[in-house]
Amino acid sequence: MADGADDPSVHWVEPRLRAILPLDGFHLSHSLRKVIVADRFRVTTDTAFPAMMALCAEPAPDRPTTWINPIIKASYERLFRLGHAHSVECWLGDALVGGLYGVSLGRAFFGESMVSRVRDASKVALAHLVARLKAGGWQLLDCQFITPHLASLGAIEIPQAAYLARLYSVLSGVEGGAAGGVAGAGGGDGGAGAAVVPSPPFVAGDWGALDALGAASDLGAARATGSPPGYVIAQLLT
Repeated sequence: MADGADDPSVHWVEPRLRAILPLDGFHLSHSLRKVIVADRFRVTTDTAFPAMMALCAEPAPDRPTTWINPIIKASYERLFRLGHAHSVECWLGDALVGGLYGVSLGRAFFGESMVSRVRDASKVALAHLVARLKAGGWQLLDCQFITPHLASLGAIEIPQAAYLARLYSVLSGVEGGAAGGVAGAGGGDGGAGAAVVPSPPFVAGDWGALDALGAASDLGAARATGSPPGYVIAQLLT
């Protein structure tokens, strides 16, 4: 993170309490389900990564400055070109009105920033992301810091040691254990001190698996949204 858009340096932050969103714990409210099923937004993935970063970096009433400086922007755009970063975009007509971007490592996805310029845009983007991760075999969605907005959608906080144990388990390809569920995550170190950092190559999630589901649906082949119909997303989340 940077202190501002003009900050020439980057600071590394490791919170003592880490926010994650359990992929089976996404809170799909009745109102959000209606928005998703109605396909109010045209949702795409990886079609406007630089524009999504720029939108996330724009000043807003609740955030007059940004932590995305030129170094971060250039670094993440390179990660995107290498296939290690992804974006989910929400459109109204030709206008980009919300979405998110993040980095993928193995079967862990690290959300970096999320933005909404109209109501529900960021919620729809996150719902599509969770559905995509579930379809593709991901096991961890890292949200970094908890916010009331993320908590309302199912995000929780776990101690740093429990987070690292879960992350290492996911990257090593170990099923269950620290990677499967939240039980026991609040008990201090929880034995995480014995965790061994795995080495690459990691077992990767399939970013395109959700698109295959959309193509198999009765409407998917006729749609040019870059994401399956909303009812497919809702079914995956429930």
